Amino acid sequence: MAAVEGEPNGDQVPAPQAEGPPRKPPGEAVAEARVRAPSRGNRKLEQFLEAVNSDDRVRAWWYMAQVNAERLGMSDHSWVHVQVVLNVALRLLRLLDRAGEEPAMVCDHGMSQRDAEVVVAGGALLHDIGMSIHRSEHESYSLFLAEAELARLLEGCYSEPARSVVIAEILHAIIGHRRRGAPYTLEAGVVRVADALDMAQGRSRLPIEAGQEGIHSISAAAIDEIRISAGEELPLRVEIEMNNSAGIFQVDDLLATKIRGTPLEGKVEVVAEVEGETEKRLLSGFRLA
Repeated sequence: MAAVEGEPNGDQVPAPQAEGPPRKPPGEAVAEARVRAPSRGNRKLEQFLEAVNSDDRVRAWWYMAQVNAERLGMSDHSWVHVQVVLNVALRLLRLLDRAGEEPAMVCDHGMSQRDAEVVVAGGALLHDIGMSIHRSEHESYSLFLAEAELARLLEGCYSEPARSVVIAEILHAIIGHRRRGAPYTLEAGVVRVADALDMAQGRSRLPIEAGQEGIHSISAAAIDEIRISAGEELPLRVEIEMNNSAGIFQVDDLLATKIRGTPLEGKVEVVAEVEGETEKRLLSGFRLA
């Protein structure tokens, strides 16, 4: 299922197109990059998204992040991945808000849930721009690129000192998405987990087509669908439908690692199940809470 405008249909996590983007010159490729997400009347979020979509520098960073991902035989890191993470992160944050969980923008700064949505959007949109430079330590490279750009992107949304507070929280969300990022805030935890939830089949397209059949690509190919909803006992429930038990690597090693040690720990129930009868049944289901 491709990334779409608006709330993910049926609480389903959108995924990149399986065939991938066609090769085009930078100008054409950058012109096509335009992220969309349901704003639900959040004018600050709308202004921020419009500023990002109008920024050729940010869109060029997305383009270069994908180029470097392809050079390394990695999964999708284009603007499509960015849009997936954006939509998933906003959904997670809104479900947590519905469950009464307060983000840092509210409990630490006396601001609003809508400001928290801007922080989450900023973290989601800019978390991988450092990949335009190098994969190794890309989270740190994302920081200095984002810091220089955010003041302008948020100019129409905030005045000082609120703008500097929002920028600092976005940068915290960016650095918090690395493997041992130890995010302090709910917003940063949401971005970290949303990044991990972009794990469905489309994520393994490039490595599989290139013949790089490692555990990461095979495990990603084993995941058919992800659904996010409000939980019955915990604020969040993530249901993962797999076609093969290999998908458990994505769930246990990657997703569980991204949840543990964050403000989302203890707030997410993850249920993974193998559908169909196409493999020797080694695993009927897996539950992480």
